[in-house]
Amino acid sequence: MASTAEEPNRRDFLVIAGSVFAAVGGAITLWPFIAQMNPDSSAQALASVEIDLAPVKEGQAITGMWRGKPIFIRNRTKEEIEKANAVNLSALVDNSARNMALPESDPATDANRTKPGHENFIILIGICTHLGCIPKGQAIGDSRGDFGGWFCPCHGSHYDTAGRIRKGPAPRNLEVPPYVFAGDTKIKIG
Repeated sequence: MASTAEEPNRRDFLVIAGSVFAAVGGAITLWPFIAQMNPDSSAQALASVEIDLAPVKEGQAITGMWRGKPIFIRNRTKEEIEKANAVNLSALVDNSARNMALPESDPATDANRTKPGHENFIILIGICTHLGCIPKGQAIGDSRGDFGGWFCPCHGSHYDTAGRIRKGPAPRNLEVPPYVFAGDTKIKIG
């Protein structure tokens, strides 16, 4: 038996053209609904933030904002850096660096919580890891706790000059956000 292929006719063309027209029309109709699910420009602006560190003198601290969270930035003195480096890691409550740019298993050394060449600047997310309070220690008159870093007055957590929990109910060190130096005196967080 011989089979014959039918020649395309006008009806086949109209069916194909109509289907393509319906698919394109459906895509155009759905596009605004799909596009509205993208974050708006204000949310995208919070994804990263640049902070100028030039006005922060040695021993001073400033607070910035990133993704609705306070960011603690302190230009530590040589004594604060020496104190942070002298800590015996076995004496820490939490031995994880809690640096978003490093693996979870990296130890909580001062070097793992700062950037090489900029060890004087410590950049931390300023939220206590116990119940989410904002620790004191950024302002000049604030209590900095027993270890010279930050003190959470809500439940008595004490952090050292590297933001590591040393005493109190907080289970983890203050977290280090992902950041890079975009120059000698400017950082980009996020």
